[in-house]
Amino acid sequence: MSRIDRVRAEATASARSFLRRKTAMFFTFFFPVILVVIFGALVRTRPGGGGLFAQPAAYYVPGYLGTVVLFTPLSRVGSEIARHRDGNRFEKLATTPLTRADWLLAHTAVNVGVIGVAAALILALTLLLTGATLPLTPTLLLLVPFVVVDVVLFCGFGAVLGSLADSQDGVIAASNTIALPLLFLSDTFVGPELLPSWFLPAMNLSPLTYFARGVRAVVYPAGVAAADPSALGIVADYGVPLAALAALFFAAGAYAIPRTD
Repeated sequence: MSRIDRVRAEATASARSFLRRKTAMFFTFFFPVILVVIFGALVRTRPGGGGLFAQPAAYYVPGYLGTVVLFTPLSRVGSEIARHRDGNRFEKLATTPLTRADWLLAHTAVNVGVIGVAAALILALTLLLTGATLPLTPTLLLLVPFVVVDVVLFCGFGAVLGSLADSQDGVIAASNTIALPLLFLSDTFVGPELLPSWFLPAMNLSPLTYFARGVRAVVYPAGVAAADPSALGIVADYGVPLAALAALFFAAGAYAIPRTD
């Protein structure tokens, strides 16, 4: 069996497992929808009013998309590793040709598919409820690679968490503890102008910041002070660093996956 066949078989098994867990499917889509409804439809933006949500609605699209590309892979991949460890499945996998990188690649592919659908639904709901509009240009297609690369990054991060945590509950607690600060302190809903100046270097260390600024440069160019607003400029400024971080986190996640229990 070739590597592609091995990855495809593991991805198929992972997808079927996810589809059987109705609760997991529900919350994959439910939490981001709640954020869109609360912040987009109920709170609403107040352009020029100062404080939170003082920007036009399109400015916050990266925040809504960031919710699903951040929380879902962290918790899903981490929990999957914890379940495999509890069921002694890594000992069984160690007797097969499937490598740790193959395993993570298969589960990342499933997450890319699931989160891609969720992101499309969240984007459509955001446009419907908030009245945000997107520039219909070829640059808009950059949303796809930004989502894919960020999912790969946080799948790797989730694999590290799952390998370090001692239980599924520990994975959920760790992922939420990390994801919540990242969501609100990565230039998504809270802009750098609302944060103290001493914190701004830390904001630039967050991988979600590159995703948020890259997506914002695509959907709301006026909200990003980019030296080059073209597609190549967006890729160079935000896509390349994000891809480098994704490769680093994926490699770290594959290395951290336990080979035996």
